[in-house]
Amino acid sequence: MKQDYSSILKELPYLLENLFYDISILSNASALLNMHLQQINWVGFYILKENQLLLGPFQGKVACSVIPLNKGVCGTCASQDKPIIVENVHTFKGHIACDSASQSEICIPIHSQGKLYGLLDIDSPYINRFTEWDKQNLIQVVTIIEKALFLAKNN
Repeated sequence: MKQDYSSILKELPYLLENLFYDISILSNASALLNMHLQQINWVGFYILKENQLLLGPFQGKVACSVIPLNKGVCGTCASQDKPIIVENVHTFKGHIACDSASQSEICIPIHSQGKLYGLLDIDSPYINRFTEWDKQNLIQVVTIIEKALFLAKNN
């Protein structure tokens, strides 16, 4: 299944336009992604604060509230500051199981003012759900979010 991102990439800039509060930006972005992405069971954001990831806005079941750097998929993504696709989370050393139904995961770093701000995290109940296609499109989604965060900080 090749996910269609055209609606997300078209709608997101307008949805985030004139939002000047980080939480509003991330909340609406997670809701839009949840509405459009197929075969996922969690989508949300972790925000980097004091060398740990803190749970931000999300859609899905209750999630881990604090993730140390270098722990799990999210902590590894933040530490390496690069996107990560995990085909099967049960084979990922140090995986943190917030939802036992999750089978695969993708994380994309988010930057603000030249520094790591946090990350977009998406889980799926299917093994091998995320592909290079998803990664490239989600990087575009994150770029739109980064622009909105920049405008929010500079208004």
